[in-house]
Amino acid sequence: MDKETMQRYETWKNDVYFDEDTRKELAAIEGDEKEIEDRFYQELTFGTGGLRGVLGAGTNRMNVYMIRKATQGLADNIHSHGPEAAEKGVVIAHDCRHFSREFTLEAASVLNGNGIKAYIFDDLRPTPELSFALRKVGAIAGIVVTASHNPPEYNGFKVYWEDGAQVATETAEAIMESIGKVEDMSRIKQLSQKEAIEKDLLVILGQEMDHQYMKAVLKQSLRPDAIQRMADTFKVVYTPLHGTGTYLVPEVLRRAGFKQVISEPEQSKPDPEFTTVKSPNPEENEAFKLAIKLAEKEKADLIIGTDPDGDRIGALAKNNEGNYVVLTGNQTGALMVEYLLRTRKQLETLPSNGLVVKTIVTSEMGAEIARSFGVAVENTLTGFKYIGDRIKHHEETGEKEFIMGYEESYGYLVGTHARDKDAVVAALIIAEMAAVSALEGLTLYDALLRLYETYGTYRETLKSITLKGKEGMERISSIMNHFREHPLHELAGDAVTKMEDYTEMPDFPSSNVVKLIMGDRGWVCLRPSGTEPKLKIYAAAKGKSPEETDEVLKKWVQQTEAIITTVK
Repeated sequence: MDKETMQRYETWKNDVYFDEDTRKELAAIEGDEKEIEDRFYQELTFGTGGLRGVLGAGTNRMNVYMIRKATQGLADNIHSHGPEAAEKGVVIAHDCRHFSREFTLEAASVLNGNGIKAYIFDDLRPTPELSFALRKVGAIAGIVVTASHNPPEYNGFKVYWEDGAQVATETAEAIMESIGKVEDMSRIKQLSQKEAIEKDLLVILGQEMDHQYMKAVLKQSLRPDAIQRMADTFKVVYTPLHGTGTYLVPEVLRRAGFKQVISEPEQSKPDPEFTTVKSPNPEENEAFKLAIKLAEKEKADLIIGTDPDGDRIGALAKNNEGNYVVLTGNQTGALMVEYLLRTRKQLETLPSNGLVVKTIVTSEMGAEIARSFGVAVENTLTGFKYIGDRIKHHEETGEKEFIMGYEESYGYLVGTHARDKDAVVAALIIAEMAAVSALEGLTLYDALLRLYETYGTYRETLKSITLKGKEGMERISSIMNHFREHPLHELAGDAVTKMEDYTEMPDFPSSNVVKLIMGDRGWVCLRPSGTEPKLKIYAAAKGKSPEETDEVLKKWVQQTEAIITTVK
């Protein structure tokens, strides 16, 4: 362990600026060099949108001190843009996690102490409403206190800019630089809530903003007639997985005309421990156990579930055997693309310069569908901020009209009311297209098989390798360098026709991503997670049947893992 790491530990353990509980927690690990190093070898850094980490004492943990420091850095950066930027203020939202409300109030206190107005919600709110609200009030920036679908011991601090998207790379780097200059935490400026309200620096947002947001979401509905025809019989089971979606998703569906919306009762209560699931992640089948049980009892037509901060959504539909099947993020995305474009074409509202945006690790199925309707497709790096950036670009240039953006990890945005993935509007569109399919006697699973018949069988897989701590970060770096320095010409017997290194790809910001193109059959992509200590292996292929295509993916991933095990 280096000297600086130990020095940081000693400061936090002994300085009376840090509260007694923090100092006691750190005193308890005295002599445990591995634990001390893990907590202090670095400061939490911005990933794909801000800070995220395990709760606890230390510079590499989420706590009130790191929140104060990050917010002071943000405040300093805002002031660097001039007095007009500071006058615009910052909107803050939070989810149900441990200390989310406390972190929100701490952030507001620091902003207020720096003369910047803070708008905070009266309770939990979904992340996409933050994106909507900050543009509605004309704020310079936004903060969401959340760790999305991470386990209960995590929390985070995502930063947004005035366009409503998560901060772009250049802005994030400038904020990080400002945070780095905050060396003496005791000099961070704060203002009490009472003083802030008296000085009109703290504003509480409530139901009025909810109504405006829901109104904007409901404008994305294309077939209210179909909803009306199915309203009495079409049943939707919904689970918020203990998170923020419980406040708005059922209400939006009801306002859209759905009469049979059934919320899973145990998971409708906000719970920072997420006690009914192993992980509050709609990407995982296990998270839907209670919802499936309820749906079987109610004979529901559709199951949907959102993650704790309400920006990701998973959907389940009945297969040919009558069992509920979890659709992958890519499958749901492709279904949404086809539904939106087909319906808008029928309604004669499909723009001639329409645009669908997806990430480089998202299936090509949605792209092929979009192009079949004459709609342009653009690829971005992983992280919805890049999709938000394309919306901003095309609004400014008028070149293309954004219709939908999505990523394989269950994030979708329809419309431009928000600039981040929005599970509330996605819930509406998924339920609506399921109701339209039901009018034809089909489930969404049937609709997916129909897409396979038309466009080919697209399948994808994702393997995550967890590598924690400093050693894990170093190993991930070694693995990524190995694939760059030893380019593959074949993988599991199949030709690698091209390697894309996104540290030097034209038209893309530099990013630590390597993608192996397997001709026209598919690709394999390696990418370190921006929010978790994981190396992710994505793979996608197109084949003649699900079984054949899955077998191809399996061998590609297994061979990639075998190569990884040889890297020291």
